[in-house]
Amino acid sequence: MKKLCYLLLFAFIITGCDDGSEPYVKPDDNTSPVETVNAPARAKEIFDLINQYYKAGDLFKENYPMQSGDATYSYLWPYDAVVSGASQLHQLGYDVRYNDIVAGFEKYYRQTAHGNTIGGYGSSTNGSTGGGTRFYDDNSIIGVNLLEAYHITQDVTYIERAARIVPFLESGMDDKLGGALWWNEDHRYNPSSAEANKPTCSNGYATLFLLMYYEVCPEAEKPHVLQLATSLYSWLRANLYDPATKCYWNDKNANGTINTRLWTYNAGVMVQNGIRLAEITGNSQYLEEAKMTAQGAYDYFVKTRNGILSYTDTDPWFNTKLLRAYIDLAAYDESAKTYINTYYNFINNGYKKARTDVGFFYEDWTGANPGRYYSLLMQGAVVESYGALALYRGETKN
Repeated sequence: MKKLCYLLLFAFIITGCDDGSEPYVKPDDNTSPVETVNAPARAKEIFDLINQYYKAGDLFKENYPMQSGDATYSYLWPYDAVVSGASQLHQLGYDVRYNDIVAGFEKYYRQTAHGNTIGGYGSSTNGSTGGGTRFYDDNSIIGVNLLEAYHITQDVTYIERAARIVPFLESGMDDKLGGALWWNEDHRYNPSSAEANKPTCSNGYATLFLLMYYEVCPEAEKPHVLQLATSLYSWLRANLYDPATKCYWNDKNANGTINTRLWTYNAGVMVQNGIRLAEITGNSQYLEEAKMTAQGAYDYFVKTRNGILSYTDTDPWFNTKLLRAYIDLAAYDESAKTYINTYYNFINNGYKKARTDVGFFYEDWTGANPGRYYSLLMQGAVVESYGALALYRGETKN
């Protein structure tokens, strides 16, 4: 049942997202002034509301108010959003019990599934151990968070935990469809299933995680880790890159068909991968590919909606990941400043026009549609976005 609920959640997000399929109309004025706000305080404000309304012991609830069928504790994906937001707040100087929150990941860890005794993080928890499906993109994103935690705290425990993810990811790779990772472990064993696919999210975030792990892993591991990362990147370029938009299609199904849906986070992670591969290898072509996808994503997804130049008006967690990529790109591409400023104005519009009486953000930051405010994932995205913007702008807590 928990696995089914997780898949239904994913399907609900997939079917409810604006993928930018309407024609792009370039705004007349792309240099709107940036409103200066106290971004650290706004990030902390939403984080405090999360702790007030979503807390469930040491973990958090999936929704507030709780929805029909909700388990006691959130799925791993929304919990990860909380960790990402806490990371930004910790770096801004707030005491958010960051180490304790990162430690919560271990309550989702499960040692075996499908006879595979390589440990990995499950999609759900009973409050002490993991359960549900083990998704390869989830595990990679957790790895990214663990390595970020290492860089912030210098605690080598986080490297040790991240290292466990590498063999789990390798267990999800095979030579079907030319290589690469499946979406999740359940359907990796059943390629005839309609859910069996090799998506950009799994392979893109595995690439990012591996490139981050490469920087801190033992010297003896480096060649293998880099080979894994570059092979996944090459597979994505060969199989899921869309030359028309410079973005990346969603997935390649087990039967070979391509799901051509485009998402902001898939573009974002490939921008980050191009930057890191250029830094590691010295090959500037990777950076050029990152810049092209960054511009392509901005041209494709950003439109005037409800009177505000905005990123997609659904699924803000996806947009947050594109923002993080643009922030990474800023040191290499002057255009990134425009991308980031547009996002900054967009989230500030949401703060003024798209919040509940309690103070939570609606999913749609344009203010046109007051929906899906109850999701922990939606609120975690706000904290991470404001926190990342504050760090980019050189702000700290007052």
